[in-house]
This record gives sequence, C-alpha cells and structure tokens, in this order.
Amino acid sequence: MFAAGQREMQQIDQYTIETIGLPGVVLMENAGAKVVEEILESMPCPNPKIVILAGGGDNGGDGFVIARRLVDLGMAPFLCVMADRTRIKGDAKVHFDAYVKRGLPVSYFNERDLQALERRLGEADIIVDAMLGTGVKGVLREPFHTVIPLVNKYADKSCIISVDIPSGVNSDTGKAEGGAIKAAKTVTFVFPKKGFFLQDGPKYVGEWKAVDISVPSSVAEDLNLKMATVITPDLAAQALPKRTPYGHKGTFGHALVIGGSRQYAGAPVFSAQAALNSGAGLTTLAIPENLYPILAAQHPEILFAPLQEKEGHFAQEAIEELSSRLKAFNSIVVGPGMSRFRRGEEWMKQLLSALHAQPIVLDADALYLMRDHLGEAQAYPGEVIMTPHPGEMAVLLQTSVQEVEKHRLEIAEAFAKEHGVYLLLKGHRSLIASPDGEVYINPYGHDALGKGGSGDVLTGLIASFLAQGAAPLESVIAASYLHAKAGEEQAKRLSRYGVLPQDIIHGVREELRKMEKQL
Repeated sequence: MFAAGQREMQQIDQYTIETIGLPGVVLMENAGAKVVEEILESMPCPNPKIVILAGGGDNGGDGFVIARRLVDLGMAPFLCVMADRTRIKGDAKVHFDAYVKRGLPVSYFNERDLQALERRLGEADIIVDAMLGTGVKGVLREPFHTVIPLVNKYADKSCIISVDIPSGVNSDTGKAEGGAIKAAKTVTFVFPKKGFFLQDGPKYVGEWKAVDISVPSSVAEDLNLKMATVITPDLAAQALPKRTPYGHKGTFGHALVIGGSRQYAGAPVFSAQAALNSGAGLTTLAIPENLYPILAAQHPEILFAPLQEKEGHFAQEAIEELSSRLKAFNSIVVGPGMSRFRRGEEWMKQLLSALHAQPIVLDADALYLMRDHLGEAQAYPGEVIMTPHPGEMAVLLQTSVQEVEKHRLEIAEAFAKEHGVYLLLKGHRSLIASPDGEVYINPYGHDALGKGGSGDVLTGLIASFLAQGAAPLESVIAASYLHAKAGEEQAKRLSRYGVLPQDIIHGVREELRKMEKQL
C-alpha cells in the first residue's frame, strides 16, 4: 500500500478516466457508495440523525452521492451545501442535479442560519465531512474557517466521518493551517494520503480506511509513480527472518550491544533483552566493567563483555580489549546508554575501523558522537542503520527540531541517499528510508511508546533480525512494526500511561506469535 499526495492522486484519476475509460462520475458514485457502507457499520443506533456537510468541489460531489444513497436506504440525512449552487461544476454538478431533481431536501449554508446549523450538529449522531478534499493549501477561507470549529465542538458526542481526508488537512504535508475537522474515521479512496502521517495529520485523521472505488491496483506501477510505502501487517510478517525448525543458537546469530555508562545502566539491557526475546541465538552486552557485577547477577540470559572504563564511561583501551572478539558477531549495536564522554568521537572512529563489516546500528549518543564524522559512517564497508529521534536528527543536520518535523519525509529520504545509510526517523509515525531512495511509513504506535527505554527496545529488535540473517531494510521494517504494535497492545492491558520497556519486550513475543501464523 502506498501513501499518495495530491499530484499522484490527480495522475491516478486522470489515467483511470482517460486511459482506462472509467468516467469521473462513476468513480464519484463508487466513492460515495463506499462511504455509505462505512456509515452503516458506524451507526450508533437504528435510525441515526445524520448531517452531511458538502462543499462545491469533488469532495462535495461524494457528499451528494452519500446523501442520495442514504435516502434510498430509507434514512433522512440533513444535507447542507457549503457553496453557492451556481459554483458547483463538473462531476459534482451531475450528482448534485441528480439529487435536487428528485425533489430531495437540501439546505444551503447561510451565516444568518449559523445557530440552526449548530442545533443540527448538536443533535446529530453522525456528521459526514465532505467539505474540502485533497486540494487544500494554506489558511482556511470562509465559511470553512467558521464551520470547522463548530463541527469539532461535537467531536466527542457525534461520530465524525471525513470523506477522503479531513477538511483542512493538506494531503501532501499534513499541515492544518487554521485547524481541521477532527474525524473519528476517515474513509479515503485508493491510497491513504501522505498528510495522514505528517505534521498535524495524525491529530485529525482518526481511524482511517482506504477503500476500492474500481481504480486498478496496478495503476501506480503503470504510471511509474514513486510513492512511500505504508507498512502493513503482511509486509512486516514477510520482512521477518525465516527460521528453520532444525536450527540452534548458532543458526540464529549473535548480536553485540555496546553501551551503558554510570548514569544509564538500563538502556543497553533493554536492547539485549529485546534481541533475545525476538529470536537472536546469542546476545552479548559490552559494558563499562563497574556495571558488570550488578547486571550479570540480574540477567543470566545475557552474555557479558566488561570493558575498561574511565570516569563511568568506556576507556580508550576498551576497543583493544574487545577487538579480538569482534569477528564472532553477526550484528552490532552501538549507543544505548553510552552517554557522551571526552574523546568519544575518536573512540567511535576507532571502533568502526576495528569492526569486520558487520551490519551496525547506531543509536542514541553514538549518533551524537558521529555528528561531525558522517563520512566515517559512509565509508564503513558494512551496512549502517541509524535510528535518530527528531532531536538527534536535528543535531545530525545542524538544524532545528521544528525543521525536521516540518519536512520529515523529504529529510529522511535525502539523508539516507546522501550518506548511504538506512535511516529510521522515529516519531509518532516513524519513517524508514534506504540508500536507494525507498521510503516506508509505519502507521502504528502511539503515546504508550513515549517513555525512556522504548527506543532501546527498538534498537535491539533491529539487531536481532540482522543477526538472524534478514537484510537491513527488512530488519528495520519488521522491528519498527513489532515495536509499535507491541506498545499498542500492551496499552490495552496496562493503559497508555503505564507501558514500560519490559512490557514492550513481552508484547513483542506475543505479536511474533501472531505473525508466525502468517508465515
């Protein structure tokens, strides 16, 4: 499944109409019919009061179809047209005329009747938002600037269903300048829109569903469109490393986690535990030596490599201590809990030169220590995966967090290509970018993951799948999905307030059990 922007959807519509020969009025009829199906599934009572707010463009045309079809089902929707009827053109006018020529009731928005509209909204069980579509750019104009906040007043009382995209959300950027409809559900056509996952989009989209309106699934390939891929459960399951029932601990790889410091003893443990709980045959944890007695006693399932330290951090001699063992590992994590220390940049450069081209995951302060040495990562003979959150990404780019969040998709794609790395840009909707320009969006996860240690679990999952033989891109896809889904499911049991890193690790095992059935 792809995430489309306005331009891509225009190309898809044009190709379907002109090349395949399916008229726009038919596509609009199909779109309205699909929304009606979702309305029927969402009905809170047998005879709900339904308000349909329709604009004068194609999105409004979908609204006219919805109103007509609901009447045909014996319902009595209140249709309010938010545009002058003389400005309704094209395919939308065909369906508008089909509605009014049957003598069906229609109301036209008038500021003098604002109280009457608010009364209707307050009484509604379902509000259908068919006002503005994917072409929204900039600040809202009237009457939408007035009506959208009015609708949102009843977001907790009524089920708000947006058609294709919540009115006010930019389909390319997710920006909602001046606000947008807070939908409980968005029924979108063909593909989800990029804006669902960027900037303000996730705040307004609610639950979304992409429905088929008779546009062939091959149209994106026929047009050779380059779009980000949205991760699905099937895609994540296929990305998992395959296991043989005849395997042993050597078969499933050996992951090395290098991290920890006097202040942050727990972070590398979360990574190591996540690696073991997701299938790695062996996991070794390289830590400053003073942490060893405490951690080894508490975690007998983990192998340890205590290394020389200085002032609570790895000493320069630690790399020499570790170097004779490095060939044994199939994947390597550097950074969880490692903290920043004097001469840390030089330490990182020496470590990279000592490795044997194993795939390496750079996380947390390893990213900070590499900020001025990205060429070293690019020159590394093995594959490099970086997992920054927005703050760390801002440091790598020497810019602000606001700029990173404003251009997440473009930044992720450009950085991965420029530096030849696999990038997992974390956030509410994490993005994955590969060196050859592929971009993936993870649509799962929420605030239950917003806790210290959560990212360390994710890092350990990536290392585990790399150690088991999965390719870097597949490892990051599978790990990102599992991490997010485990957090969601554990929140159902524990609340979104109370999910700890250990809970995510346990949740990963439960999600893997479900995914095994798909393999």
